[in-house]
Amino acid sequence: MVEKYTSRNGLRIVLENIPSVRSVTIGIWVLTGSRNEIKQENGISHFLEHMFFKGTKTRSAQDIAEAFDSIGGQVNAFTSKEYTCFYAKVIDTHKEYALEILADMFFNSSFDEEEMEREKKVVLEEIKMYEDTPDDIVHDILARASYGDHPLGYPILGTEEQLLSFKPETLRDYMKERYTPENVVVSVAGNVEETFINDVDTYFGNFSSDVKRAELVKPQFIADTIERNKDTEQAHLCLGYNGLPVGDDNIFSLVIMNNVLGGSMSSRLFQEVREKQGLAYAVFSYHSSFQDNGLLTIYAGTGNEQLPKLQHTIDQTVEKLIKDGLTDKELKNSKEQLKGGLMLSLESTNSRMSRNGKNELLLNRHRTLDEMIEEIDAVNHSKIQQVIESVFDNSSSSALIAPKTTS
Repeated sequence: MVEKYTSRNGLRIVLENIPSVRSVTIGIWVLTGSRNEIKQENGISHFLEHMFFKGTKTRSAQDIAEAFDSIGGQVNAFTSKEYTCFYAKVIDTHKEYALEILADMFFNSSFDEEEMEREKKVVLEEIKMYEDTPDDIVHDILARASYGDHPLGYPILGTEEQLLSFKPETLRDYMKERYTPENVVVSVAGNVEETFINDVDTYFGNFSSDVKRAELVKPQFIADTIERNKDTEQAHLCLGYNGLPVGDDNIFSLVIMNNVLGGSMSSRLFQEVREKQGLAYAVFSYHSSFQDNGLLTIYAGTGNEQLPKLQHTIDQTVEKLIKDGLTDKELKNSKEQLKGGLMLSLESTNSRMSRNGKNELLLNRHRTLDEMIEEIDAVNHSKIQQVIESVFDNSSSSALIAPKTTS
């Protein structure tokens, strides 16, 4: 059972006690990502994530690393388009120490100018590495083709130009605007008593902000096409379809439909494109849900000469899905696969911390496993067809990275 507590400043704390394990995972979730950036500050959410590890008023970057190493703990962070998370997983006897360090990083990061200049070089290399990985960067290009100049179309890592412009005051100003109590959830899962909420509240219940949460501007799905030539061996193709927002009543129907389309090794795209025709090594589909919309993506990589055949095969597979829907066997198997995945995820304190943190941050509610299984079991052919018609009713966006041609 997930216990929830709202601090006097509006910050939310969620805790799930799992007495059968000996670990505790603590995550600080902030409702901000590349979607919340203006063009001149694109990449700042991700850069902030890096700088939280680069020293506080009393700890150096090395001190932070050694602190977690000395207790056999793991500490990490990640940034998405709509949220940022900092988390640590430790043995239950070290949870108070881990919480204190995370709070120190969150509230007391120094943003030292020398450290910032060094870390800019690190992030710049990360951007270059991403650019050198066409099967990754093509998904960023698809976001731009789907949403244009809306911030959901921005890359999470930002650009070199914007990265180099960041100053300590830039980070502090952004934190003041976005790192407000109502935008923060602290999620705890593992062998931890409910009284630990008081410890979290001691650190996080006192900061305040007079900045009001900005209203989201819903993007328009523009279904554009963007092509880029790079020095690659393969052509990398992404197709995007207008999906569903997080928490939509039909989200499980979409997950099940996607699983059949390209979400598993037994999916239609995998079997048709790879197993039957040998057109690609990697082919898959996935759905990304945001607060007010979503994006269904199909990806495949193939030799440039096989690209027309690959595109035709994907189109045929989608058209057959629209025309015939799912078979009874596909519907049943996909339901069981989804339920199995949910149950297996409950065995990890990381997964439970993440699920609870995201649910509280984005939905402000929590469903039990039984409730989710009931919703999955309720999915039928009629609901699947409704989702198919909704997703594939309009044109798709597309992104292509193709090998440079020699003249």
